[in-house]
Amino acid sequence: MRTCTLSSTRLDKTIDVSRFLRATGAVLVALSASLSASAQVLRTPEPTTQAAQSFALTDLNDLIVTGGGKAETVEYQGRKAVRLSTQSDKDIFAFLKGVQIQDGTIESDIALKITTPPGVRMPGFVGIAFRARTDASHYDLFYLRPGNSRAEDQAMRNHSVQYVAAPGFDWYKLRREWPWIYESYADLQPEVWIRVKIEVHGRTAKLYVNGSENPSLIVNGLKGEDLQGGVALWGYPGEEAYFSNVKVIPAKAEAVTNEGEASGTWEVKFASDYGRYEGSMNLHREGTAVKGTWSGAFGQDQPISGTWHNGYVELTFSGTWPSEKPAPMTATLAGWIDGDSAKGRMKVEGRADGQWTALRKK
Repeated sequence: MRTCTLSSTRLDKTIDVSRFLRATGAVLVALSASLSASAQVLRTPEPTTQAAQSFALTDLNDLIVTGGGKAETVEYQGRKAVRLSTQSDKDIFAFLKGVQIQDGTIESDIALKITTPPGVRMPGFVGIAFRARTDASHYDLFYLRPGNSRAEDQAMRNHSVQYVAAPGFDWYKLRREWPWIYESYADLQPEVWIRVKIEVHGRTAKLYVNGSENPSLIVNGLKGEDLQGGVALWGYPGEEAYFSNVKVIPAKAEAVTNEGEASGTWEVKFASDYGRYEGSMNLHREGTAVKGTWSGAFGQDQPISGTWHNGYVELTFSGTWPSEKPAPMTATLAGWIDGDSAKGRMKVEGRADGQWTALRKK
């Protein structure tokens, strides 16, 4: 039988080595935890709020011009400003450098000088695009038409301020399909500075002019595809557009996302200018095509057809108008799906117009 005996010296060394290994292990564990925490911080940074930005526009250093026109610094109506003009038939966009906004407020002084020959009707076009792509292919846009504000024709006066979105929602489509919803009257004058404020929150934008506490135009259900983008000053052929004292104030973004799913059963409420109506939609989507049925006010199991794009739907169905003398009718709904809720504009041709809201049945 062999017996191994450790000397006191060797035992002390063994104990020292053991202590060293334990200490080293503790350091490595702590270091690993620290690196893991740092990695976690890098993966999930704390949200930050972008600071407000002001642009005096006394030079062109803060602008990137697209669309074939030109920007110049000038003196106009007693102040330094930027003038946008174009000799082509394309709109001109001057993007503010370093600005990306989802929700917030945009303010600017705007003036317009019409340069078309006498006798040619030109009520003017000048405005501000937001949530815009740098190639100006996608944007939401509010614009002013000061010449219309002074017209003797009330219909023209009602086109003083307007909203459009690109691609797919120009003034003609919006006016023909939804008359008076995306344009309104405002008291404006050509060749006079107009203070403009745009408030954007989620899918809603409001346009204010000349310090009014009440908006001149409210758009519920912005048509633009992008929820974030740049801000651009906008001008049109046949005129000179002037801008001064621009300010962009970002706000905390509302929790909205695109790609909302249309398929499912929806309980719908229609608040119209003629009365309130309710019904149920059973929808099924294949790609961009939507089909289904409507039951409730206006009839039972009425076939629905329409389109879906990025969460935005346009739906149509026929039915019977409920009155003492029932009559055929056609209803159209347009709006955004956000999770298990949806809302937008709805109309019954020639009979009623208003807003619709819907909740998905679970």
